[in-house]
Amino acid sequence: MNYQKLRLPAGLYFVGTPIGAARDITLRALDVLASADVIAAEDTRSLRHLLDIHGVPLDGRRVIAYHDHSGVGAREKLLEALAQGRSVAYASEAGMPLIADPGYELSKAASEAGYMVTCAPGPSAALAALTLAGLPTDAFFFVGFLPNSTSARKTRLEVLRDVPGTLVFYESPKRVGDSIADMCAVLGGERPAALCRELTKKFEEVRRGSLESIGVSLADSPVKGEIVLLVDRARSDPVKEVDIEQSLIEALESHSVKDAADLVSRMHGVPRRPVYQMALKLGKR
Repeated sequence: MNYQKLRLPAGLYFVGTPIGAARDITLRALDVLASADVIAAEDTRSLRHLLDIHGVPLDGRRVIAYHDHSGVGAREKLLEALAQGRSVAYASEAGMPLIADPGYELSKAASEAGYMVTCAPGPSAALAALTLAGLPTDAFFFVGFLPNSTSARKTRLEVLRDVPGTLVFYESPKRVGDSIADMCAVLGGERPAALCRELTKKFEEVRRGSLESIGVSLADSPVKGEIVLLVDRARSDPVKEVDIEQSLIEALESHSVKDAADLVSRMHGVPRRPVYQMALKLGKR
């Protein structure tokens, strides 16, 4: 694949890398990796292999390890390079930096110090899964990994129960069965869901159905590889007109028509205008 050697302005460049298929990298990402004065990576071996695949030479540059366990020292080295007016490219092992991957503290420190921080965006397992899951994408909430213990996991799920969007989880094959069992208990096993694994790789698979049915399928056919689990938002039962009318009758005993309509529309989560029209008719009785 072709790339261009550029004269990059000094600053921090976050680089998105493939989540599986090596050819998913962008041309701009290759340009940045070929041109940056300093390269840092969550996994140095993975990045060197990616550069080899695409024929991008290091030209004597050392790839600096920067991950969750590298500590303040590695971050200070990168900030020092920025202070010297150099361009620094940082790539996580797969996908976008900071999205359930390292990079936040580096981004925060560089921004607060006044250095340019930008991004050569690339693949994301969460967005790829949202595209394939067949669930609503008008609103979604990225959760990342749930806690390990059952009690902590259920507590977290309780907080997420009423989020008005598709929930996006990252999960390991060893824990996914237990996590789905806890989701069935807290969120409800009838919720539509999708289990996406090994996205963009040879054994890519998407299982769609209810949380309960996906849990059953795992018992019969366990999965391997990297997993994104998506769960639809909670769906309320339709509000019956008779219930709205009864609420209005009670509200009109102590409120004006306008205030009663406001109160009942908020109570039932329905549009105000038809509730107000109903309140007008009831008020004339």
